[in-house]
Amino acid sequence: MSGETDLIKLYSGRILELAADIPRLGRLEAPGATVKKRSPLCGSTVTVDLVMEDGRVADYAQDVKACALGQAAASVVGGAILGCTPDQIARARDMLRAMLKEDGPTPEAPFDGLEVLRPAQAYKNRHASILLALDAATEAAEIARVNRTA
Repeated sequence: MSGETDLIKLYSGRILELAADIPRLGRLEAPGATVKKRSPLCGSTVTVDLVMEDGRVADYAQDVKACALGQAAASVVGGAILGCTPDQIARARDMLRAMLKEDGPTPEAPFDGLEVLRPAQAYKNRHASILLALDAATEAAEIARVNRTA
């Protein structure tokens, strides 16, 4: 099977469904933190706004300009992140990175929907785009946590 055929198979129906219906798109009026992340390889960007209350994500919005794989990852993150702690978000990011790079386990619930991206392991040039939403959310959650306790 050719590499091109494999790449076409990578963009499964479920990945395209997720990419077409990203929850929490947009920006927040008064975020506790905003972080923009960019993949230097492909130029994909994700900007995350979030609000923390009582140590958990109370509101979240994202502006996603990424390939279908990055959009699918942002879709799962947007649907799962409310109510999460900064530590849960960082753990999901670390588990997603390990899943892609080391064939590690699927990220734990509520981020277990990221399993759909496991076939992207072979496409190292796509990993940064897939990680953007969780990279940005992890940093934003930590900034918001520090700002609320300062």
